Amino acid sequence: MTTTLITVAPTGAESRKSDVPALPVTLAELVTTARECAAVGASVIHVHLRDDKAEPTLDLGRLKEAVAALRAETGLIVQLSSGGAVTDPEEDRLRVLDAEPDMASCTMGTVNFGDDVFLNRWGFIVDLHTRMQERAIVPEYEIFDLGQLAALQRLLDRHGLPYGGHVHLDLVMGVPGGMPGTVPALAACLQAMRDLPEGATFSATGIGRSTLPVLLTSLAAGGHLRVGMEDTITYAKGQPVESNAQLVARAAGFARLAQRPPMPVADARELLGIRHG
Repeated sequence: MTTTLITVAPTGAESRKSDVPALPVTLAELVTTARECAAVGASVIHVHLRDDKAEPTLDLGRLKEAVAALRAETGLIVQLSSGGAVTDPEEDRLRVLDAEPDMASCTMGTVNFGDDVFLNRWGFIVDLHTRMQERAIVPEYEIFDLGQLAALQRLLDRHGLPYGGHVHLDLVMGVPGGMPGTVPALAACLQAMRDLPEGATFSATGIGRSTLPVLLTSLAAGGHLRVGMEDTITYAKGQPVESNAQLVARAAGFARLAQRPPMPVADARELLGIRHG
């Protein structure tokens, strides 16, 4: 790859607004964040929503409103999280697709998530994958541990390639209970990815203090990047993140140093097989 796909994950479902004042939780804050991040190099926005009390929500009306607003105000590829919060039921998570995003996440297995369990049954994964095929929504397969790469290969073998034909995944590294955010862990993933369809691409996400090691390793390995306040709320030791754009700008700067500048949105749509219009 000669350019770098940068995804921003601005909010997530874990941090509280009271603890992280810069976290975008309203639709207006989300749209402003999206514009700022697009201006400094992001091509994809990974969206979690909050309700009027700033609590995580999968309310379909809010999801549709957010997709419409992001499309009207930015050119970013809109990727909705089908994970929601770890307590969200499967039917609500499947209903995310009714908001008709460009992309949606598809986590490839159950993982301990700190003190909680992020449950992803095989039947649920298959249902999510096949519904996205039918609705022309491109998945991003989220990988929290090495065995989930084998699960992804099993899914593709049994149920076919995703809509658009291109396989793109995100290595989520550093979650307590998942794989660590280290160079050896990413190297092990690269070895396992050799069994995926030719041309498959990956982004990598380092949680918390693993952000920079994962970012630099992914760039060195020819991968892409996901950054944002869903995953990182400290810019440096003792220095809170000021904005999502600050994280995107840092990622874009490293990408340019690696002579792989940020990928334009049009190129990202072509790579991922996103439908146009």
